Amino acid sequence: MSSTAGRGGRHYEDLDWYEAPEAYDAIYDVDSAREADFLEAVHREHATPGRGRRVLEPACGSGRLLAAMAERGWRVRGFDRGPAMVRFSRERLRAEGLQGTVVHGDMATFETPGRFDLAHCLVSTFKYLLTERQARAHLRAVARALRPGGVYALGFHLSRYGASRKAHERWTVERAGTTVDCTVTTWPPDRARRRERVEARMRVVEGGKERRSRTAWEFRTYDAQQVQSLLRGVPELEHAATYDFHYEIDEPQVLSDRQFDTLLVLRRRP
Repeated sequence: MSSTAGRGGRHYEDLDWYEAPEAYDAIYDVDSAREADFLEAVHREHATPGRGRRVLEPACGSGRLLAAMAERGWRVRGFDRGPAMVRFSRERLRAEGLQGTVVHGDMATFETPGRFDLAHCLVSTFKYLLTERQARAHLRAVARALRPGGVYALGFHLSRYGASRKAHERWTVERAGTTVDCTVTTWPPDRARRRERVEARMRVVEGGKERRSRTAWEFRTYDAQQVQSLLRGVPELEHAATYDFHYEIDEPQVLSDRQFDTLLVLRRRP
C-alpha cells in the first residue's frame, strides 16, 4: 500500500477511513445508544400517528445505528456506497443475532422498496452531496421512501463563513485492546465555491503495532439561509423542528447561523 509523508516525517497510508470500518465504528459507536433514544423520541414527537416501525438509514456506515434500532424492535434497512462498510454492517447484524437489510446505494439516486416511518442521517454525510441538484435529489428520494407523516432526522454542521482558522475535532477510543485516535480538521469555508476542505487523520494501535492514515475530501457548505433555500425546493418535506447534537427532545432550537451542530426534523407531507 502506498503512503505519503506527513509533518515530522511521519507516513500516512493512502487509506480512506471509510475503508477501515472497525476503526470508524469505534469512534462513533460511543454515541449510538443516545442517538437511538433520540431518534425514537423524534418519531414519537413529530411523526403523525401510525403503527409502523420501519426505519431507513442512508449512508449507514458501520451499521452501528442499524443495530441499535434493531435491538429496539425496529425493522431496519440501510445502504452505503462503501463495500467495506456494507460488509461490516451485514456481519455486525448477523453476529448480534439481529434482523436487517444492508445494500449498496447512492444518496442522490437511491430507490428502496416499501415505505418507512423514520429515516435518519446524522454525522454530516449529507454534505458529501456537492451540488444543489444532488442535495435536492437526495431529499426527494427520502420523501418518496417515507410514508405520509413519516420523519427524517438529518444532522450536519453549519458552515462558519466568517471563520479564519481551522477547526479541529478529536476522539480517542479504546475497544478490545485497540486504541483509535482520530482528528478531523476543517478549513475555513469558501463561500463562493460552496466548499470546505476536510481531513481526517487516524492512528490505530493494536497488538503493539501502529497504523496511521490520512483521508482528505470536500464538503458542501451551508448557512441557515442556504438550508432554508434548499428546503423550499423540496415541498414534499416540511421542516417540523430543529435540534442540536445534545439530542434533547425537549429543547428544540431555532435554525440560525448562531447554531453549528444542526439536526433538522423533516416530515413527509400527505
